[in-house]
Amino acid sequence: MMSILGSLFIGLIVGFVARALKPGDDKLGLIMTALLGVGGSFVAGYGGAALGLYAPGSAPGFIASVIGAIVLLYAYAFVKSKSSS
Repeated sequence: MMSILGSLFIGLIVGFVARALKPGDDKLGLIMTALLGVGGSFVAGYGGAALGLYAPGSAPGFIASVIGAIVLLYAYAFVKSKSSS
């Protein structure tokens, strides 16, 4: 139980850092920001394993998680712009 709460807390921090680094106005709430950070960690883990940077199943670092979250923010902005046009 504590590992899940710890992951969500770290995901929230990663999500806030990613939103601060990416230019533009991303209207995401607290829960979506936490999910963005956790999703960024998954993207970084799977992407790093595919590139041979991480062993499969190992946890990515904080910076890689922020980069993964920024990638998800750009993907979200792309999908949002396509759906509103």
